[in-house]
Amino acid sequence: MSELAVVFGGSGFLGSHVCDELTRAGYRVRVCDLTPSPFLQPGQEMIPCDILDREAVARAVDGADHVYNFAGLADIDEARDNPIRTLELNVMGNAHILEACRAAGVRRYVFASTVYVYSEKGSFYRASKQASERVIEAYRERYGVEYTILRYGSLYGRRADMRNGIYRILHSALTQGHVTYSGTGEEQREYIHVRDAARLSVRILDAQYANQHVILTGPYPYKVRDLMDMVREIMGNRPDIRFLNKPLGGHYKITPYAFLPRLGTKLVGESYTDMGQGLLDCLAEMHETLTSEDATGKDD
Repeated sequence: MSELAVVFGGSGFLGSHVCDELTRAGYRVRVCDLTPSPFLQPGQEMIPCDILDREAVARAVDGADHVYNFAGLADIDEARDNPIRTLELNVMGNAHILEACRAAGVRRYVFASTVYVYSEKGSFYRASKQASERVIEAYRERYGVEYTILRYGSLYGRRADMRNGIYRILHSALTQGHVTYSGTGEEQREYIHVRDAARLSVRILDAQYANQHVILTGPYPYKVRDLMDMVREIMGNRPDIRFLNKPLGGHYKITPYAFLPRLGTKLVGESYTDMGQGLLDCLAEMHETLTSEDATGKDD
């Protein structure tokens, strides 16, 4: 029988793509989330689960070979204003899943962290990820629970929503004809397409990545201003772009690197999604959704 991979947060943006890649790779997939996945594939199992419910988490992990944790609070701005909720979900939720993995003898625990762990930015979101990484390392030292920590950069692609930076830019461009950005445009990000990130998130189940910290970002840094110019060219020299030249709150400008936890190894696939093609695909999905919503409204 094929190995079972349990994915907490498997209904979400990144988690659902990882579930797809696990299925393609031949794993049995159990999706665990508060809400049913709209992206559930044939053969995938769906289990409603709250990561703050220890008994529910233990039931979900039962029989698993590998466990992924994409659950919790992932929006930096939301986390900045909700410290208690952030720590409950991101730290205690992580601990509940780890404890279930220990009890069930899971072979590998895969945790979705962030490049913000290197930073002094990111407020409570960053702090929650730093704390969770240390708890995972302690479980390895005390109980022998093997792990892989994935530090993701700036993701984009299909299935995103308004919590995603590129999605907000494209949505504003399509629906309003202009984009307002708080920063200067000189901010840099290493964008990685979600499908590329998902493929690499399955590759790390190889033995060589056990007990490793792996950085998953795009191969090249892009200035936000250059990204905006690319969007304008794709859309025929629109939308209008306005930079407010304000500080970006909890977000870093050029690099997240300030705080130094255990160093991670950057993993880049042999092939990756071209940024322009990736933006076109995002725009296509968004246009399909908006057109469908308009048609439904007219029918009503």
